[in-house]
Amino acid sequence: MTLQDLADQSGVSRATLSRVENGEVSPTAETLGRLASAFALPLSQLLAPLEQEFPALVRQGDQSVWTDRENGFARRAVSPPSRSLKLEMIACEIAPNQRITYDHPAFPGHEHHLLLLAGALLLTVDGVQYQLHPGDCLRYRLYGASSFETGEQSAHYIIAMA
Repeated sequence: MTLQDLADQSGVSRATLSRVENGEVSPTAETLGRLASAFALPLSQLLAPLEQEFPALVRQGDQSVWTDRENGFARRAVSPPSRSLKLEMIACEIAPNQRITYDHPAFPGHEHHLLLLAGALLLTVDGVQYQLHPGDCLRYRLYGASSFETGEQSAHYIIAMA
């Protein structure tokens, strides 16, 4: 796939893709979301290759962390994706007063279970808004656009995807 093909499929400009590829800039969560959709891969598989063999225990220090400083977003791969396992878990934190949007899921019907641990989060899934409070769990299959929005509080959550 050429850089232009990827730009056409993802909606990310060729210039931005080139700057990301050359390490001149770090991609935002939205940019990674667009690239994941273009490749029909979950974001976690775009960030890290699938484990061939999976360890039973993944220590916190061995869990990879990706940060989008522009959007105040950090995601930690609690259970990295594996070829032989269907479920993966990710711990996320979004800073106060942020909005992160994704135009499309990695693939239609991607199953998510989001458990809000602390703070508050307004999650919009396929045009329906859900105001989440600590302890709330939202389960959904994603077919269209989604957004994660914080107010004056940050949001800490675990998301399980299959």
